[in-house]
Amino acid sequence: MNINLKDILSNSNKDIDNQQLMDYLSHYISQADSHKIEEKMADDPFMNDAVEGLQQFKPHKDLQVYVEQLNYDLQKQINKNKKRKEKRKIKNQPYTYFAIIFILLLLVICYVILKKNNLKKPGIYKTTTTQLVIFKETSQ
Repeated sequence: MNINLKDILSNSNKDIDNQQLMDYLSHYISQADSHKIEEKMADDPFMNDAVEGLQQFKPHKDLQVYVEQLNYDLQKQINKNKKRKEKRKIKNQPYTYFAIIFILLLLVICYVILKKNNLKKPGIYKTTTTQLVIFKETSQ
């Protein structure tokens, strides 16, 4: 059996061994050990929910198979999510970076050229009527 498939609570609880948990569900441990596990379950709501869920399965001999199947499905779903996350990452694409830099450089060059051409052309200035009157008086 794959060791990764056996650890249903491996990342969530470091206080209890999974084999102890399976022995508790199968009633293979002593009363004192059973009491210790129940104390740990009272402290940890996640483990308590996990044990309650596993106790609902009637054929206790197939309990290990159910745990393995749950772990297999969980690993498959986690791997699927990892692959999806990898697809969304921006990959190292040098041609894309080159194209973006080239377009930005062209825009800067066009801006500079248009700015120089705009300075050389005489512009049309807005004049007010008072400026026209002053110009007319000075020209006479």
